[in-house]
Amino acid sequence: MSEASPLKQSLKAAQKDAMRARDKQRLGTIRLILAELKRVEVDERIELDDSRILAILDKMQKQRRDSIAQFDEAGRDDLSEVERNELEVIKTFLPAQLTDQEIDQLIEQAISKTGADSMQAMGKVMGIIKPQAQGRADIATISKRIKARLG
Repeated sequence: MSEASPLKQSLKAAQKDAMRARDKQRLGTIRLILAELKRVEVDERIELDDSRILAILDKMQKQRRDSIAQFDEAGRDDLSEVERNELEVIKTFLPAQLTDQEIDQLIEQAISKTGADSMQAMGKVMGIIKPQAQGRADIATISKRIKARLG
């Protein structure tokens, strides 16, 4: 059995710290993350690496954002607050977010690399950007910016 990924190790250490600090809210969110990682490992019979863990955390972050929007729309501030707290904990395990300028730079590099000049090349451009931006920027936002640039 191989050594656990550094990100997974930091999640487990954070879980222990939250237990010691009796921070139930943070502990609950970390347990949710670890349970999701375990589910994927068992379902796919693999040991997750950091890039795959980042993808899962990114997905969990997107789910929380979607839930917050829906709860806010429905006037359920109590549920929205729970999701916001979970989102803040998830963010602590993601790398620093890209700035708008860095995103524009990634888009320009990908477009020049692929020679993209129309929407037909959108997939190629996204294919280059997605691994670099995973967990560091909202992929949907990047997609909109690429469409605006190529459209």
